[in-house]
Amino acid sequence: MAQQRRHDMGAGGTCFCPKCDYRAAHRRGVPCQDERCPRCGAKLLREGSYHDQLLQEKRARAGLR
Repeated sequence: MAQQRRHDMGAGGTCFCPKCDYRAAHRRGVPCQDERCPRCGAKLLREGSYHDQLLQEKRARAGLR
């Protein structure tokens, strides 16, 4: 059985911290959520990902950013 790819965002892009807005280049083969922010320790998110979209919607509802 062929392995299905769950994430198909490509090798490029940016990982960011949803708490302190730290940004770093995405490392190929390493999901952003497996990375921790060196400033505050939060899990990083991939810019443009599903979780990024959820965060943007939440901030919009709260009147942030």
